[in-house]
Amino acid sequence: MAHPGDGDLPRYTEIGERLTEEFHGVHTADTVERCVSAARYGAEEVTGSAPPDLVERIARRHLEVLATVAAEKRRKARRSSLDNAP
Repeated sequence: MAHPGDGDLPRYTEIGERLTEEFHGVHTADTVERCVSAARYGAEEVTGSAPPDLVERIARRHLEVLATVAAEKRRKARRSSLDNAP
């Protein structure tokens, strides 16, 4: 079954490639691909369309949040391993 915007798949691939490069060393390509896909389908669900610029903004924000959460978990783990956690 075709979805609206399927003709834009190469543009979504380009988004994934850009974000994979931008978040290299932070997120795997699989994580980036899942975020782009989720952003696309979320945009379609909410607005009825998924313009590539909107998909890229949503996916980038999601990846930024995931990176922040991962950094916070690492910070807390280091504190706990030093046995000085509150």
